[in-house]
Parts: sequence; structure tokens; C-alpha cells
Amino acid sequence: MIEAIGQVVTHEGTCLLAFHRDAPPDVLHHTLEPEGEKHYLDRYLAGPYLLDPLYEIAMTRPDSVICRFREESPDRFRSSEYYRQYCDRTHLLDEMDFLVEVSESTALALVVGRRTRMFSKAELQRLKLISGVVFAAMQNIWRRWSEREDSAPRDHSLHHRLTQTFEHFGAETLTQRERQITQLLLRGHSTKSVARQLEIAPGTVMVHKRNLFGKLGITSQYQLFSLFIEGLSRF
Repeated sequence: MIEAIGQVVTHEGTCLLAFHRDAPPDVLHHTLEPEGEKHYLDRYLAGPYLLDPLYEIAMTRPDSVICRFREESPDRFRSSEYYRQYCDRTHLLDEMDFLVEVSESTALALVVGRRTRMFSKAELQRLKLISGVVFAAMQNIWRRWSEREDSAPRDHSLHHRLTQTFEHFGAETLTQRERQITQLLLRGHSTKSVARQLEIAPGTVMVHKRNLFGKLGITSQYQLFSLFIEGLSRF
């Protein structure tokens, strides 16, 4: 499958992830060097995957689709601390993602990345032309992989605890609305984007943001992200 993609476009890295509704992701394939694997994948699988736009897209789209990561991400994602800590260090300039649902609880995401230049319109069209073949290959890979791994225990409790940490982050001090805004900020949404998502005025978002920062004793997005990661690290 990877060789077939390489026949229609040049790329500088691929990764095949299985995203689950009830468990941490599985990595079925990747081309990261050992240092990158330790820095990115190991840390990513420990919980920050919950902030990954690709995880959210995979869990909310029931159809097979090919998309451009930068066009599907929140408007301030590339300025977020999550991006700086987990995406920027992969040095990917552009990324195309093949997404296919393989069960009620699992979707596969094949990442095709470039570090030196953007995919052209012609290259995107060529990827779309072979998408049917890629989706079929992904489903076949999943069938073989799941048959081999079904007997292995899966830690559903870890994902549940991590999800609860995200959903209830700041619950001791923040209101429900402030927690909603916190979750969107962590995922890379701007003030205007948060306002659109929650159907409130940008000024109201700013007031909530100022209040939640004060309650948490922080002054920046970096500190907000650090508090969240500290909460995840307890697991």
C-alpha cells in the first residue's frame, strides 16, 4: 500500500494509526526514526492524542475520506502548545490523511507526510484517484492485524481515565462553560472559533478565559497545557 502511494506522489514519512472510542490508539506502522518514536509516539500515546484533531476527525466521520490535515485543524492549532510539543518536532510541512471506519468503535488513519514542500493540486487529485484502493488495503490490514491481536488484553480503563481527566479538567474550580472553553483552547481554537463553536460572543469568551486563567492561577496557554499534561501524567 505504501509503495503504491509512493508511485503517485513522493512523500517523506507515513504512519498508520488505529483510533478507538474505548482505548488508546494502536500504531500499526510508522517510519519515524527511533528518537522520533520515543519523543512523539510514546508520549503521544500516553494521553495527548485526545487533543489531536486527527483523532477527533476519525471518531466523528463515519465515511471513508481523504483530507488535508491543515485544512481540518482548528484555526489556531499551529500556534497551540500541543502543536509545538507533538507536531512541530515531526517537521511535517504538509500532511494528507486517509480515514476509514473499520468497526463501530475503530477508525484507521493513514498519514502521508512531507517535510520539504506542499502537495500540489495535481498530486492531491492523484491521491484521490487511488483512495478506493488505499481504503480497501487499510481494511484488509486491519482485519489481519485484529485477528492477530484480538487475544491480547486491551487497557480500556486507561482510555476511560484519560478521557475523564480531559472532560473534567478543572472541575474543582471551573464552571461547566469555563471547562468547555478550556477544552477548545487546548485543542487549538482561537477566541473567535470558540465563540462560533459555543454560539456566544467573542467578548464573552474573553471574559470566561480571563476568569478561568485566574482560577487556575495561570497567565498563558503554555501554562494551561502544562497543567493538563500534569494531570495526564498521573496515569
